[in-house]
Amino acid sequence: MTGIVGPADGQVSPRYAGLTTFARLPRAEDVGSFDVAVVGVPFDAGVTFRPGARFGPSAIREASRLLRPYNPAVGIAPFKVAQVVDAGDIDANPFNIPEALDSMELGFTALMEGSRPAVILGGDHTVALPALRAVHALHGPVALVHFDAHLDTWDTYFGEPVTHGSPFRRASEEGLIRKDRSAHVGIRGSLYDENDFVDDERLGFTIVHCREIDSLGIDGVLARVRQRVGDAPLYISVDIDVLDPSMAPGTGTPEAGGMTSRELLGIIRGLRDLPIVAADIVEVSPAYDHAAITSVAAASLAYEFISIMAGQLNRGS
Repeated sequence: MTGIVGPADGQVSPRYAGLTTFARLPRAEDVGSFDVAVVGVPFDAGVTFRPGARFGPSAIREASRLLRPYNPAVGIAPFKVAQVVDAGDIDANPFNIPEALDSMELGFTALMEGSRPAVILGGDHTVALPALRAVHALHGPVALVHFDAHLDTWDTYFGEPVTHGSPFRRASEEGLIRKDRSAHVGIRGSLYDENDFVDDERLGFTIVHCREIDSLGIDGVLARVRQRVGDAPLYISVDIDVLDPSMAPGTGTPEAGGMTSRELLGIIRGLRDLPIVAADIVEVSPAYDHAAITSVAAASLAYEFISIMAGQLNRGS
């Protein structure tokens, strides 16, 4: 692609200066067209414990100032081979969840027009449901790989059918995901009932429990996930609480015994040849963060997704 507008040059303008777009990328309105978009969804009306993920997108963008233009782990300079932009934030009503879901779906649909891939910065995990609705309209039912400490396939909370604990139950019920091609990775912690896993399997998920990662290793986890997903179009959803609280304290529902950031990045990189159509990174709550540990991890994950998507577009051009 010619005429690509890249991020601000850190050798000319210090990385702590200038507009705080993701990685100091151009805004969507500053370029004629784009290939990959980063978009924020500052919404956390679906949380069931600690709030604050509405401030996640801005914190991730701030942490992304540290990113550099070449990714040696996957061997690509993503901003040189694809036009990547920061598409700003999708406005969502903080007092009305159904209305907010509609706004998000409309925003994602417009952004991903023509099957453009997107990296979504939450916000709480509620945002995954409208994202999957928009993706389904473009690709039909997709495989889902969900990195999280929690299943997020519970039914209701205080009678509310859509919260950050239920998006993937609703997605399964609506036929948005492939029941034979979806998996959770990193699940751990206490449950409401011993049948939660049975119910989750009925909804179409297989599980790589966090306690299995020590024995399986990154390669073993990848083998399980890749066998499950096959070659189906893939949506990846990352709740930052899949990481251990020592590496991601800034989140609403932390659970001990989580993944390391190195493990998570390694698994994401191992999926880079699969047809990833969109990805989200959610549940960053900066009020509980310190030294921007959680935001840095989230920004690094977003960079990996951008690199993978740019690489796939470059190979297909």
